[in-house]
Amino acid sequence: MKVPYSYLKEQFQDPEPILQAFRDQLTRCEFTFGPELEEFEANMARYTGAKYVLGTSSGTIALSMLLKAVGVGEGDEVITVSQTFVATIGSIVTIGARPYFLDVLDDFTMDPELIEQAITEKTKAIMPVHYSGSPAHMEEILAIAEKHNLPVIEDSCCAISAKINGKHAGTFGDGGAFSVHPLKNLNVWGDGGFIVTDSEDIYQKIGLLRDHGLKNRDEVEIFGYNGRLDTIQAIVGNYLYPEIDEITDKRIAHAEKYDRAFLAPELSRYIKVPPRRPEARHVYHMYMVLAEDRDELLSYLIDRDIEAKIHYPIPMHLQQATLDQEPPFGRSGLSRTEAQCRSLITLPVHQHLTNEQIDYVISIVQTFYSS
Repeated sequence: MKVPYSYLKEQFQDPEPILQAFRDQLTRCEFTFGPELEEFEANMARYTGAKYVLGTSSGTIALSMLLKAVGVGEGDEVITVSQTFVATIGSIVTIGARPYFLDVLDDFTMDPELIEQAITEKTKAIMPVHYSGSPAHMEEILAIAEKHNLPVIEDSCCAISAKINGKHAGTFGDGGAFSVHPLKNLNVWGDGGFIVTDSEDIYQKIGLLRDHGLKNRDEVEIFGYNGRLDTIQAIVGNYLYPEIDEITDKRIAHAEKYDRAFLAPELSRYIKVPPRRPEARHVYHMYMVLAEDRDELLSYLIDRDIEAKIHYPIPMHLQQATLDQEPPFGRSGLSRTEAQCRSLITLPVHQHLTNEQIDYVISIVQTFYSS
């Protein structure tokens, strides 16, 4: 039985409604800032409860622009984590700032207890990551940020629909950045993202930054980026918008089935399921667990047509681009990050899987550890 990681062919097996919307757009050719983008932004504002939403060309540029909007610049430090995709760190470094790496908790998110000891006069922001769709501990993080008057930018790129006590990830801090890359829970036909914020000042600054800093067609107020979400991609996002909760609920159901199996005595000695906080809605952009003999398990699964993956075997503080920095980026002890990266494995969890496919994955994992 084949268990694929990607689900795009199934998700877009009937593309005609999207193609028809493309044809309608072709009668107007409003490929930038078209009405479909406004519709997408209104949809995301309604869904997340944010006051303002701005579509962007990627989640990465969304993070960079948010950092610039809150005043982060050359030589400043941003407290974040090493256990993340490169985009988190790239968004900091490419604006001339520097990450300060903190270790993570057992749920793969920032350890708030390490924040205060990392704060210096160079610290200008805190960037928690809602890694794999698991919300970071925002209440603790915000309390420290408020104490030290630091803005909080949420890397919510994996976390559409994730919540803490009913409040959406991305809406706790000064701004949140989301990705709608093809493999995200809400996805489009290429790169894309959006920013949420309740701050009118940030909203106005992002409005300039994402469009070259143009005040109007002829006047440049600041230097910015080409960071807009294309109208065509907004069309795809609007098509999938009504399905966000259904997509998420199916992923959660699959994850819960995995959890029940891996928490059972016969597997819990080999597989460590991260803590599932009752107040947090984990949306499983990736279903990740710690596995004994991880690399051997990965090969065993792949040989049996299960497209498991590793996200990510080398944490950012050990990547060559980081090691080449002089002076080195700041860091706390990162022992848990390094240990997790040696054991993390990602199993298919997407909404198009069947119960039979999930059962098959579980059975193969059981066979591996019983042999």
